[in-house]
Amino acid sequence: MAGNQLRLDVGDDAPVGYRGPTACKIVGITYRQLDYWARTDLVSPSVQRADGSGSQRLYSFNDIVSLRVVKRLLDAGVSLQRVRLAIETLAAQGRTPSDVTVVSDGTNVFMVDDDAEVIELVMGGQGVFAIALGPVVQELEGEVSAFPTERATPITPDTEVATS
Repeated sequence: MAGNQLRLDVGDDAPVGYRGPTACKIVGITYRQLDYWARTDLVSPSVQRADGSGSQRLYSFNDIVSLRVVKRLLDAGVSLQRVRLAIETLAAQGRTPSDVTVVSDGTNVFMVDDDAEVIELVMGGQGVFAIALGPVVQELEGEVSAFPTERATPITPDTEVATS
């Protein structure tokens, strides 16, 4: 049996996840933060919850993404209460941070959906008007080329401005 590993029949279909200390290292948070976020249901482990003393939480990849988003929002200056409200709003819509693009200005938290619509997640999901400037610039470059340009006449101190 050289080179072969002993395989135990423990059900290869069992879900796998990341233990708490590993999740902390990946995300860059303390175990105390992770524990608090799990106990308050900000980000709960979806593979396996802690079930008494000695049991281990197991976090899925999507849970790790959610943890990283929470940390980044906090690092950007968003309060924990606003982060919690944003995560709850996403959950109420059946979404997670790994499903959407989350944007913040340091105070507010926005979600950009597939239709390039920006939704404010903290103030009750109200729509916000946003313009992607890249397409606007490209569109204008094509349009303005059809119009003539004129050279400006330099103004010198000797030139008097006529008044009407």
